Amino acid sequence: MDARIAALCLALAATPAVAFDHSHAAWAALLQHVVVLEGGKASRLRYAEVAKERAGLKRYLESLSAVPRSEFDGWTRGEQMAFLINAYNAFTVDKILGRYPGLGSIWDYGKLFGNPFKDEFFSLLGRRASLDWIEHDTLRKDYRERRVHYALNCASLGCPMLREEPYVPAQLEAQLEDQARRFLSDASRNRYRDGRLELSKIYDWFKEDFEPREQYFAGYADLLAADAAGRAAVSAGKARLTFLEYDWSLNDFPSSSRR
Repeated sequence: MDARIAALCLALAATPAVAFDHSHAAWAALLQHVVVLEGGKASRLRYAEVAKERAGLKRYLESLSAVPRSEFDGWTRGEQMAFLINAYNAFTVDKILGRYPGLGSIWDYGKLFGNPFKDEFFSLLGRRASLDWIEHDTLRKDYRERRVHYALNCASLGCPMLREEPYVPAQLEAQLEDQARRFLSDASRNRYRDGRLELSKIYDWFKEDFEPREQYFAGYADLLAADAAGRAAVSAGKARLTFLEYDWSLNDFPSSSRR
């Protein structure tokens, strides 16, 4: 081998790979521009605006897909979880844009054929992946953190809000707890009324993640009940649990096509 070529190969091998941006700055810039907060407890997304900036979204998604499993495995728990949560949310937005504005729900892709949650429509950590793979096979299985349910956004009004900022390792604990409190304080989706806790269907679908549920909700009694008697009932675990209809309507901001 030519000495110059050999030297070049050695130099390239010694050059460190570009480190992944754990601040998720590209995703942050997009979210700050297109997420519309509703009372601080819910949000909608300006999909029409995201569509205009889809090239930037694609670059961010490519940066996620470029991370090899070997690099991911060397990260901290917080870095891994933030990466997976942001990936889920960003790839969900990209999925919606595949048919926007010609859909009213993510389920318009189909529940049997074309299921948007089971479709392996992107690459992550060296494999073809689906949204369900991130949520059920990875986050819920490997991290055992029930508050991820508040962080993952399924592009639906019934879902916990899409946060107006990315999840980042240094703030992950505070962000997850803030998301929990935002969701549980939203009386349109969780509330105490007439001796019952009327709750999001999430707590029925994933009840094993929140057991014992009465004890779990007791910790948030101040958010779920408006009066002292109600808070006492929730705190004591005496409220009967019922579950509300889930709203799968697209979380599009109604005037997202106008500035």
